[in-house]
Amino acid sequence: MPAESQLTRERSRRSVLVVDDEEVMRILARDALEQAGFTVVDAEDGERALELFATQQPDIVLMDVRMPVMDGFEACRRLRGMRSGRHVPILMMTGLDDVDSITRSYQVGATDFINKPINWVILGHRVEYMLRAGRSAEELRRSRARLENEQRIAHLGSWEWSQETGTLTLSRELTRILGRESLAAEIGLDELLRWIHEEDRESAAQLLGELVEGGEPRDIEYRLIRPDGSERVVEQQVEASSDARGRPRRIVGTVLDVTERKNAEEKIRFLAYCDSLTGLPNRRAFTERLSLALASASRRQEAAALLFLDLDRFKRINDTLGHGPGDKILQEVAERLLGCLRATDFLGRPQMGEREHLVARFGGDEFVVVLEIGAVEDAAVVARRLSRTLSEPFAVGHQEVFVTASIGITIYPHDGATSELLVKNAASAVTHAKERGGNNYQYYDQSMNASALERLKFETGLKKALERDEFVLHYQPKFNVATGDIVGAEALVRWHHPELGLIAPAKFIGLAEEAGLILELGRWVLRSACIEAGSWRAAGFDGVPVAVNLSPHQFLQPDLPEIVAAALRESGLEPSLLELELTESVLLEDCRQTSANLEALKSMGLRLTIDDFGTGYSSLSYLRRFPLDALKIDRSFISGLPEDPDHLAIARAIIAMAKSLNLEIVAEGVETREQLDFVRTEGCDEVQGFLFSRPLGAPAFRRLLEQGRTAGPERAAALGA
Repeated sequence: MPAESQLTRERSRRSVLVVDDEEVMRILARDALEQAGFTVVDAEDGERALELFATQQPDIVLMDVRMPVMDGFEACRRLRGMRSGRHVPILMMTGLDDVDSITRSYQVGATDFINKPINWVILGHRVEYMLRAGRSAEELRRSRARLENEQRIAHLGSWEWSQETGTLTLSRELTRILGRESLAAEIGLDELLRWIHEEDRESAAQLLGELVEGGEPRDIEYRLIRPDGSERVVEQQVEASSDARGRPRRIVGTVLDVTERKNAEEKIRFLAYCDSLTGLPNRRAFTERLSLALASASRRQEAAALLFLDLDRFKRINDTLGHGPGDKILQEVAERLLGCLRATDFLGRPQMGEREHLVARFGGDEFVVVLEIGAVEDAAVVARRLSRTLSEPFAVGHQEVFVTASIGITIYPHDGATSELLVKNAASAVTHAKERGGNNYQYYDQSMNASALERLKFETGLKKALERDEFVLHYQPKFNVATGDIVGAEALVRWHHPELGLIAPAKFIGLAEEAGLILELGRWVLRSACIEAGSWRAAGFDGVPVAVNLSPHQFLQPDLPEIVAAALRESGLEPSLLELELTESVLLEDCRQTSANLEALKSMGLRLTIDDFGTGYSSLSYLRRFPLDALKIDRSFISGLPEDPDHLAIARAIIAMAKSLNLEIVAEGVETREQLDFVRTEGCDEVQGFLFSRPLGAPAFRRLLEQGRTAGPERAAALGA
């Protein structure tokens, strides 16, 4: 029989008695244990538990400490007084910081305790380990002949104290657990106590002292210190035999090494409650801790703030550098968050001399922090501090990466009385911060929920827009400055929304990138623009190239050249009539894939242009390194001409740089005669802008071509033609 089947059958024969006055707790415990293969009976108080124990004879008891009719302490004490209950494992369920209940549980004979709230994932493992320990102890009592072998297998040592000699006799396995195999078989009690961890020594000595004085048998867990300084966690069960006068004559103890069990439990707990990448609490652990912290804040009538951090454009870092470097950045983000937060910032209950830090990773590039605040403005102070620490560059290999975060802030109890509502509203505030360009913080406002709902509806519509063929292309003509001829057109996508009408790309391109639709949309734009430009040539309008904007995501595709080649083949368009526009950010990434794609596209005979030049980190070095044909001066610099001296200087510098590299220069956004005079005088080759034409639908652009490929009498005169 396979080991798993045997274990399942063995568990099915084991029964568990769950005692708790809360019906929900009994239901949850039953569900967790039955899924682990145990048979479960339950009782609502200690008195009913004793009745069930007498008739059902369960293998283990899970007992709440505080119940009506008869509490867990009294029920445990009475169970230990029953012949069949002397050795049954009893697991007491106590509050996380209820030290008095834990101490009293041991005093009345409990085997162990478990903290509430209970981790239902590991409960079955905990019960199984306790039953295993109980079985080992039971076999020891039944067959002393097999004692040493069983101890070796179960890591179960034993000792015996004699009143006559006052010494302890140790089993061989116990000396191995102690890490002192060469130790003499008999030692003094004081010597054994010295090897117990100093924090556990007093309770162990008290237990032994009580047994010597005729006290009831008890179990205890403590840590042993080995000669090499390592620790072993053991569970000890003791039993005394008395003379005719009731005085202990000898005491026998069994010591079970449960170190591996404890390590396994800790590992299970880590996997269930900790983020494996950063070591921070995960979403599940955070939600549980936050609920406890908010309950504590409510009792003390304190305010709290939740900060939800979402790293800006982090997907682009992963797409560009890979997930390995991205993970290292996330780890350093976690370290920086913990490093810049002060102990007084945190909301929590004192535990083991420290405050419970409520910082967690929610998943992906999302982090949350909960703060104790005196005033609402305190949250903004911390948010600015977090932004500053994240603004420092991250070293990835031999390059630096800059990361910013959008932060949403909710205030307890004003913005929500539960952890779920605080997180939900903070996420809405994050969305609002991102809509404002990112790298900022926003307090939650009720209107954000309506905005978030509208955004969700908008995103849903965007996902269906391609299926429904709701996108259209408009074409903005480009004119030769010297002749006034139409020398091409830039394809600009529009969304023809069934309810909202025509929507400009600025309102949906960013959302398309976040929703993972940009590659599919980009392929549609490229294919449609090539087909339209092919139709111009078929109609007799030779030499009218079309320009298509490609997103950084498209340039990272290894098959981009194949996608472009397929669009050209399908449309019949000559490569020389297709111009691809890319942003400076694509070149700044210095990605091998980008460089390879640019070289491949150039070898096909396409034109390559930098769009919106001057808005990124312009560098002469990359302009020399890549096979570029032209650059377009961003409209933001043209708009201030010729009055704004800063824009004037920037525009002249860009034009001079382009000329020195033999690149053609296109001026975007030309709307006035004065702007035209400037770009013509400075030597720009081509212009676009409302002074000449707004973007036109495909039929309107075709009519413009049919009227003659010049800017018309008035505009041609303005151009000097």
